Amino acid sequence: MSLMPVADALSKLLSDVAVLDTETVPLAEANGRILAAPLASTRTQPPFAASAMDGYAIRHEDLKDSGTELVVIGEAPAGHGFNGTVSAGQTVRIFTGAPLPEGADTILIQENAVRDGDGIKVLEAPARGAFVRPAGLDFSEGDVLLAPPLKLAFRHLALAAAMNHAEIPVRRKPKVAILATGDELVRPGTQPGPDQIIASNHAGIAAMVEDCGGEPVDLGISPDDPITLAGHVRDAITGRADILVTLGGASVGDHDLVQDVLGQEGMDLAFWRIAMRPGKPLMAGRLGPTKVLGLPGNPVSSLVCGLLFLKPLIATMLGRQVDDGAQSAVLAAPLPQNDRRQDYVRAILSEDENGQLQVTPFGRQDSSMLNLLARSGALIVRPPHAPALEAGASVPILVL
Repeated sequence: MSLMPVADALSKLLSDVAVLDTETVPLAEANGRILAAPLASTRTQPPFAASAMDGYAIRHEDLKDSGTELVVIGEAPAGHGFNGTVSAGQTVRIFTGAPLPEGADTILIQENAVRDGDGIKVLEAPARGAFVRPAGLDFSEGDVLLAPPLKLAFRHLALAAAMNHAEIPVRRKPKVAILATGDELVRPGTQPGPDQIIASNHAGIAAMVEDCGGEPVDLGISPDDPITLAGHVRDAITGRADILVTLGGASVGDHDLVQDVLGQEGMDLAFWRIAMRPGKPLMAGRLGPTKVLGLPGNPVSSLVCGLLFLKPLIATMLGRQVDDGAQSAVLAAPLPQNDRRQDYVRAILSEDENGQLQVTPFGRQDSSMLNLLARSGALIVRPPHAPALEAGASVPILVL
């Protein structure tokens, strides 16, 4: 089987993906969720002309000069408007957020007035309409202020609350079942045997799923046993996983059982083996309604493939545009000619003296070296058969 180009593989992976259904959640649980329907305001904000400062509500036409004296006829704290009318020569003590009394059109801030019993003297006359927030200054009833597929953050939720929405329609979180495979793996915090290592891929993939708006489901670690492995696959299906991610076991070794087991369980294989480095053994398919993504076992390969394929898959299920985050940067060290596979080179990201992004590739790119990935700020994208480049060349990058 020939190696499939990265772009072709991604296109095939996303070609049959449906956007997930909608659910309604309380406002307090909507942070980070994907808005599923337009959100219109149920009210006007502010609902009345209001004072923007503490001071005095006045009629601007009463201001003869800087020494104008006015009679204080009442008070308007926030939440308690003055029940009356401001007439000629009168004023009402007012506080921020309180409704502007009938008859008044301007706020004289308290710093520009001297109080003397039931009267004030104007020290500095304001402009007409000063410090008055008109009704509807922020928004009006019926205004559509939030639209899908917005990822809701703190500022959006504050606005939704001001619009008087206690519940928000959002996309259901994709449920992503994660299954690590291999006799050599043990969980973090346990003591590995003499021939074992600590499993790490599942932790990174689970965090990636959460960052993308999905719900990770840890299926644990399956040994290299087809019966046990098949049982875990069935757990994902019966658990209604939208995506099953397997980690390792998808290559061609005698102990790489994942593809065979998935096939026996009815998986329709979409593609296998991609023209990329790291991550050539990537596999994709479908088990009924569940998308299957078989990531390589090497840690860096697994995480890079997650960025390139799992992240867009989740985004598509949530109805969002796929954004690869591609940018360009100046190469700070030479790179050799590339071969037939698209290469994703770990690199330090920095800025040069002109503020231009620059990347310094690590000399060794072994796909087992998580330390280098953690230290990287970007991946340099090297197309197949890209020529050798000297320092100073512009290269495409994916910012991490």
